[in-house]
Amino acid sequence: MKYEVPIYKKANLTLEEAAAYFSIGVNKLRELSDDDKCVFVLWVGNKRLIKRKQLEEYLSKTCSI
Repeated sequence: MKYEVPIYKKANLTLEEAAAYFSIGVNKLRELSDDDKCVFVLWVGNKRLIKRKQLEEYLSKTCSI
């Protein structure tokens, strides 16, 4: 049996999940998370995950992206 966790309860999101949740394009999320100082990206090998709470905090402090 496969259990589906709602996006708003996940700690880490794929780029596609984060794009849908935050209404930001996948390419813009890639651009933002490519920065070495990015606080909301988690690399698992070559896979890029977005830390949901950290991105929420980042967006609340940012006027434009």
